[in-house]
Amino acid sequence: MLALSLVAGCSASRPAAGRERPEQSVLTRQQIEDPRFSTAYDVVRALRGNWLNARGNASFRFKIEVQVYLDGVHLGGVQALQNISTPAIQYIRYINGTDATTRWGIGHGRGVIYIGTGSAPEPGAPPQ
Repeated sequence: MLALSLVAGCSASRPAAGRERPEQSVLTRQQIEDPRFSTAYDVVRALRGNWLNARGNASFRFKIEVQVYLDGVHLGGVQALQNISTPAIQYIRYINGTDATTRWGIGHGRGVIYIGTGSAPEPGAPPQ
């Protein structure tokens, strides 16, 4: 009986057959083009607000916040999202602090919000 309840509990967390669970680290063009949104900040705040205050490795000496990149160009902290209008955005991806630090170095311990205007995810992105 215990084994049956464990199996039932495990299977309840799986997506239904034929339905994929939505990717939680990527916002797609379809989600971004919602008329409620005019900036990247609007999109992230509404759909993945937890990305704005992501947890990760912090420094006691320096204030570290989530960093923002647009097509590989570092723009700064989350306030930079307010200057990026949605029409050109194809996807927005969150990269956790560990992966971001590995890729971009110190100062990325809270993670990265990577905005792409091309059709494919950025080169070298962590596997999904």
